[in-house]
Parts: sequence; C-alpha cells; structure tokens
Amino acid sequence: MTTIKNQDILTYRRQGFGAPLQMLAPVGLLIIDFVNGFADPDAFGGGNIRSAIDRTVGLLQFAREHKWPVAHTRIVYADDAADRNVFALKVPSLLGLTEDAPGSAIVPELAPAPGELVVRKTAPSGFFGTTLAAWLTQQGVKTLMVAGSTTSGCVRASVVDAMCHGFRPVVVSDCVGDRALAPHEANLFDMQQKYAAVMDRDEALRAAAPLG
Repeated sequence: MTTIKNQDILTYRRQGFGAPLQMLAPVGLLIIDFVNGFADPDAFGGGNIRSAIDRTVGLLQFAREHKWPVAHTRIVYADDAADRNVFALKVPSLLGLTEDAPGSAIVPELAPAPGELVVRKTAPSGFFGTTLAAWLTQQGVKTLMVAGSTTSGCVRASVVDAMCHGFRPVVVSDCVGDRALAPHEANLFDMQQKYAAVMDRDEALRAAAPLG
C-alpha cells in the first residue's frame, strides 16, 4: 500500500483503529460485479481488475470444494432505464448494463454454479434493496470473503453494508481490483482500519481452512 504514509499509519494505530477481526465459521464468498464490462479496459475495466479476476478463479474453486455459500452480483438496469437512479446520473454509461447486455454477464471463468445466488442491483452495494443479507443469514454465514470490482466503489460499499449487517468481512486483496491503483490501495487501507480484515488470497485460504 505505497500511497499510505507512515505518519498516517501511526495516527490510525494511536487512535485504536485496525484491530484484528477473527474469522468465524461458517464462511461465505461474495463476488462483486466481475462481469464482462468490468473486465474490459475499454468499458469499465483497467488497472488490476483482470489480474483480480484471474486470482478469484482459485478462490471460487476453494469455496466450492468446501461447500461455502457463494453469491455473485451484477449491475442490471431496465431496458427502458425506468429504474435510473443517482448512481446512473453520475455514471450514465451504467445504463447500458441491462439483463441481456454482454457487458452485464458474469465473466465465463467465474460463471455461477447451480445453488449459487446471483444478485441484480442498481446501486453500489450488493446489499442495498436486495435479498443478499437475508440469503446469507439463512445460510448461517458469519464470515464473508469478498472479491470483485471495484475496490473503491461497489466492493467498499458492499463491505460496509456487510459489516453493518453483522457479517465479518474479509477483503481478499489480490481478488479485488480497480481501474486505478491509487484508490484501490487507499480503500484497502481504509477498510482494514475500520470495517474488515484484509489479506491476500493464499493467506485468507490458510486462515479459513481450519474452519471447514
């Protein structure tokens, strides 16, 4: 996290931020907006999003092998933009992510399997106005691994809402990506200080393995 100055880190530590967040079983996995449009640098992608998708393939495989509940999110607007909102006013090109638009389809290498939840949303958070929290609660999830894009946008919004709902978020740092690296790094730092545990994929899987 090269954009964070040592003086800033010491300020957070002095004020009591960044306490460890212990993982509790059961563990679930949330994959946020890894769709074709966010994998494409000419659409909504760029930065380290492609490498984050590649790293998430192994994370998803581990989750399936350990029978974790898995949820995916997509941004999906109505064909006639009847559900246009402030998010779409700020980023009008999002309105092109409709149900059948290729850009809104989840990337093939992370395609949902039977029994995995697919959440359609029109706001940054996967929890806002959706059934995600209820579904995770029904599955008994206590710790929620988070992958997806973008780190500074929909990932962060979903992590904050996950924490507010009482889930313990673990942001998998090399499985989340952003079109620019400075906001990616800054938001990883901030989420670790306030809302979540942050660790890379291999560290996260080692920590989760004993939980089943």
